[in-house]
Amino acid sequence: SMLRRGFTSAANQQQARLARQGGRVLASLPHHSREAIVHNLADLLQSRAPDILDANQKDLLAARGALDTSLLSRLKLDQGKLDSLSDGLRTIAEDCERTLGRKLRETKVSEGLVLEQHTVPIGVLLVIFESRPDALPQVAALAIASGNGLLLKGGKEAKHSNEMLASLVTESLAPHTPEGTVSLVSTRDQISDLLSMDEYIDLVVPRGSNELVQHIQANTRIPVLGHADGICHVYLDEDCDLEQAVKVVVDSKCNYPAACNAMETLLVHKSLAGDGRLDRIVKELEDRGVKINMGQRLLEACPDPAKAAVASFRVEYGELECTAELVDDLDQALQHIHAHGSGHTEVIVTSNQDKAAGFLQRCDSACVFHNASSRFADGFRFGLGAEVGISTSRIHARGPVGVDGLLTTRWVLRGEGHTVEAFAQGEHSYLHEPLL
Repeated sequence: SMLRRGFTSAANQQQARLARQGGRVLASLPHHSREAIVHNLADLLQSRAPDILDANQKDLLAARGALDTSLLSRLKLDQGKLDSLSDGLRTIAEDCERTLGRKLRETKVSEGLVLEQHTVPIGVLLVIFESRPDALPQVAALAIASGNGLLLKGGKEAKHSNEMLASLVTESLAPHTPEGTVSLVSTRDQISDLLSMDEYIDLVVPRGSNELVQHIQANTRIPVLGHADGICHVYLDEDCDLEQAVKVVVDSKCNYPAACNAMETLLVHKSLAGDGRLDRIVKELEDRGVKINMGQRLLEACPDPAKAAVASFRVEYGELECTAELVDDLDQALQHIHAHGSGHTEVIVTSNQDKAAGFLQRCDSACVFHNASSRFADGFRFGLGAEVGISTSRIHARGPVGVDGLLTTRWVLRGEGHTVEAFAQGEHSYLHEPLL
């Protein structure tokens, strides 16, 4: 096994080196070349659809009986998915011009000395994704648009689909960049080998289950872009409009319960339990098959001998189930969110502008909404084009992350033989005039 590990690491290091070299070439291309690569990939997804669907069929046959239905549906590709993927890729291609090499600031430091800050790629990305082969072309297009080298590690259940899709990425890159700019890491290779390569890989993006993300966060020194938990709250204030409250709560929970931005905990101002408004909300949820687990205070207000109070508020149900609890006021709602939440997305429903402003200002999560469903926390819905992921970390990128999350910055200084000594002697003086 030592030999196998050593061999794997050497092969992986070489793959990462090629990704670094290829990424640098990609980043130095004019933006219309990167645009052409992504457009070409979008075309190939349609012209080679029969080959892609054949490969996918092999994976589906192998997976029958081994995967549950939700994983099978994520594994399955069809013409509709390929068409919408192509559309998404064309949007990414059209944004290439505005992505890389954008000037963020320009300062006249002194006469003849000008400083600029530009967007540049992060470097080499490692994207680890489970079951969803349609993530591969999307992630590849984002990496290409942002000039990053890319290593892709897919699950073995999508082996044939991923190999087919990766070959199309390679084909669209071939006229422009050296081999290995984007590559698929063998399914035999251990994730742990890749996670130890902090010299070669600059950012890991896990796309998959909470367990996958937690495992990766715990086992690498490479920065990880992502989130393990999506425990999102909706707080119904005493001044909420009942019809708005029903719409927001039902959409937040029922629109797509498995999503990380679905509501898991409903916090309700105590006055709603006494005036019939809570009954209406509960009925609307139960009519749609939602199982409601009660917090201690709600159970005391609405006794139900068949129910016990929830043991924990830190539960991401991911299905038609949620927790509900009563709170005294906005302060207590915020205390609850900060104690039990995961910093993803929180919502207040109220017609009181002051309370809304207080909630939005004080709630310490990546996304905070007023009178709108938590399900809007999404890169596509935010207008970021495709989504790299949603981050609950506080550094670099937070909330839904589009292609900008794959960029960092570089300082460019142009002078005429300037030295700091000359400034110390008073020959030059600092101006620091913003030019942009």
